[in-house]
Amino acid sequence: MTKFILRWVINAIAILLAVIFVPGISLGSGLVSVIWLALIFGLVNAFVRPLLKLLTCPLIILTLGLFTLLINTFLFWLMGQIGQFVGIRIVINGFWPAFFGGLVVSVVSVLLTLILKDELKGRNRSS
Repeated sequence: MTKFILRWVINAIAILLAVIFVPGISLGSGLVSVIWLALIFGLVNAFVRPLLKLLTCPLIILTLGLFTLLINTFLFWLMGQIGQFVGIRIVINGFWPAFFGGLVVSVVSVLLTLILKDELKGRNRSS
């Protein structure tokens, strides 16, 4: 359960930074919306990402992994569409804001996961 909550917080921080730093992405609501978007993003990543990676495996191999950037773009855009469907006021204005938003979320998520890797594995730091 702790791993789930930490992953949720990491996603929320990453999405908040994408909203702040990427022009073309705007959020009409406050921090509660970011928390809900992080949950939506986590669910989209858990269920849709593995299927997309399986279906596009030849393209990922052919482009030496660069096609995963397009998968991240699509997943970020899909999170925004689902968020709008459930009533969260998020606007992603086109491909490039979705691309850079997905890139920011990926980079921040990787960095925070590296920082919190012991907590995510369930081990306590005892140094």
